[in-house]
Amino acid sequence: MLTFLAVIYALVLIGSFIVICGVLGSRMLLKNRSVRKFVRDIEKRIKSAEDKKVELNEGAPAKKPIQTGRITSVQLQKSRSFFHGAERALARGKTEEAEGLFIQALTVNPHANEIRAQLAKLYLTLGRDQKAEAMYKEVLQYCEDTSCYSNLGLAYYRQQKFALACEAYAAALERDQANPERLAALGRALFANNRFMEAAENLEKATARLSRNTELLRILAESYMQMGDTPSAEETYKKINKLEPYDEEVKEKLSALAGANV
Repeated sequence: MLTFLAVIYALVLIGSFIVICGVLGSRMLLKNRSVRKFVRDIEKRIKSAEDKKVELNEGAPAKKPIQTGRITSVQLQKSRSFFHGAERALARGKTEEAEGLFIQALTVNPHANEIRAQLAKLYLTLGRDQKAEAMYKEVLQYCEDTSCYSNLGLAYYRQQKFALACEAYAAALERDQANPERLAALGRALFANNRFMEAAENLEKATARLSRNTELLRILAESYMQMGDTPSAEETYKKINKLEPYDEEVKEKLSALAGANV
């Protein structure tokens, strides 16, 4: 009798465990579907805007879509509540929870561009570059923000869409010409896109103000090498050698250049 009861008890426990797993699994599936649907909707809107020749690149003003529908005070309050919840989740390192709350905030208030920008930044931070790209393109239809252009450039760059990265970084530089980091980012993208002369021009300006940045100096030196300008490459490697005198690779390049000039 005791054995029979033990078997029944075990079956009940197993059944309960299966039901709980099923419920949790279905909730995760629904959540993932809602996230994918949200991003697909954004990508469709981006495609529609591009089909209508909305200009987003090279500093051309974006044609801002007409926003329809009025948001009630209740919706605004609910959207803010979701947004603040997402911020708290991020502070605790719960990025998945934050993503869901950002999406809920945008679902309630689709016109909240600042929330859209925060979600785009989250995707970029998490390395989900395709989603970050879609979100930033959506953001830039409503406002031409320098950091958003720059972050869009980074999303393109990580996906090796170097020509598009150049366009986005150029738009960021046009709006923030005093920042040498904008020059550096554009220079890197131009180098990756095999546009070595343009890369050198931007990197020269960047390294004039970031003179101790050996990473930029290396890209500049390699740009000169690709252009066949060995004297400028040698001079740049000498600058690196002064900053990093124990770098054997730089010493080897200087020796090779000195031998070639003999």
